[in-house]
Amino acid sequence: MSASLATVSYIGATILFILSLGGLSNPETSRRGNWYGIIGMTIAVLATIFGPRVTSGGIAWIIIAMTMGGAVGLYAARKVKMTQMPELVALMHSLVGFAACTVGFASYIDNSVEFTGAEKAIHEMEIYVGILIGAVTFSGSVIAFGKLSGKINGKPLLLPARHFINLAGLLVVIWMGNVFINAESALGGVFPLILMTAIALAFGVHMVMAIGGADMPVVVSMLNSYSGWAAAATGFMLSNDLLIVTGALVGSSGAILSYIMCRAMNRHFISVIAGGFGTGDGGSAKKGDAAQEPVGEVVPVSAADTAELLLDAKNVIIVPGYGMAVAQAQHTVYEITKILREKGINVRFGIHPVAGRMPGHMNVLLAEAKVPYDIVLEMDELNDDFPTTDVAMVIGANDIVNPGAQDDPDSPIAGMPVLEVWKAKTSIVMKRSMASGYAGVDNPLFYKENNRMLFGDAKKMLDEVLAVIKG
Repeated sequence: MSASLATVSYIGATILFILSLGGLSNPETSRRGNWYGIIGMTIAVLATIFGPRVTSGGIAWIIIAMTMGGAVGLYAARKVKMTQMPELVALMHSLVGFAACTVGFASYIDNSVEFTGAEKAIHEMEIYVGILIGAVTFSGSVIAFGKLSGKINGKPLLLPARHFINLAGLLVVIWMGNVFINAESALGGVFPLILMTAIALAFGVHMVMAIGGADMPVVVSMLNSYSGWAAAATGFMLSNDLLIVTGALVGSSGAILSYIMCRAMNRHFISVIAGGFGTGDGGSAKKGDAAQEPVGEVVPVSAADTAELLLDAKNVIIVPGYGMAVAQAQHTVYEITKILREKGINVRFGIHPVAGRMPGHMNVLLAEAKVPYDIVLEMDELNDDFPTTDVAMVIGANDIVNPGAQDDPDSPIAGMPVLEVWKAKTSIVMKRSMASGYAGVDNPLFYKENNRMLFGDAKKMLDEVLAVIKG
């Protein structure tokens, strides 16, 4: 393939990637967006393999590597459950960071192309920054994977003087960058490069370990942005225009998504990086002083009574959370929704931007269960409808329906936009226990007079509700 044809293929792939992002912005067009991305990536890979920069002897090695990677990807796609998608995404981000690091070191060691003067300085700066971003992405994503999968405690690890430690690390990285750029030989630049990599790896671990469980959805989108910039840096190192453009697309879209997630939680991006929000231990709900403790009694309800409340309602809003994902209850939820709609009951779903452990987690689960897109609404689209709703049913969510965000200025989640389910005629909260959510604060919703608690595994309880509704 000639260089001109490869360039045209890259331009076509870039257009398809942009169309893919546009398609993924809406559930109804997301399938088409995925196909755009698949076709674009296929074109990009073929143009690279058969392009002028790959020799015939290297094609065999590339095919072997692609076969191995494709086998791993196919296995993951078939075996990983939907509840495990957040940690899988974090793990994939780590691979992008690792690739940026390895490409960076390979580019520095490679002496097949000689750079001199300003061109040499620019190339070495690309290598230095690429490895820096890649190392932070790699280690941070590994820690995020551990937290999301439960292998590492979600409670934030806040070291004394942690900000000064980060500042000291940054100053050393800048100084080592100067030493690296001005090294007279390749051997002389190895030490500062390795030292910077070690500091970047440590920073990635420290940064994510300090972030509490409640901020993990933001962390996922943030690492997504980092992986994009790491890919762009790799593109600069390899002089590959497509990698630069694709990485910039992923990096910028991830940054925008992080901003949207922070706004949905009433958090500033810097405060997320600073860490500390959310215990992530799922322990008992914490109490403040007597004036701030919830007032009232918890009123349990049975599955049969829940079914009767749903059948007697005219308007129902269902708010799914991570508990629904853990119980794999989305298919039962769809069956209940289908029957209720057939009986003329208006059923809709309210999705909070940070529900679950990654952006769009609930949307994906409901789409998997074939819940119609037009009844799945964002928080801002139906928050005003709760006062006219007969039953608001919360399935495994906690912090995103906590009225303390509005009523308690001292709450850790004060100011966070939430779904106002307590304004419905009756709210039903499905939970295994009275344990707190990721933010580690009590939920006054549980004690309100119009609230009922349906305790137990979401799948089991919903199966019982479904049996009564069918009967």
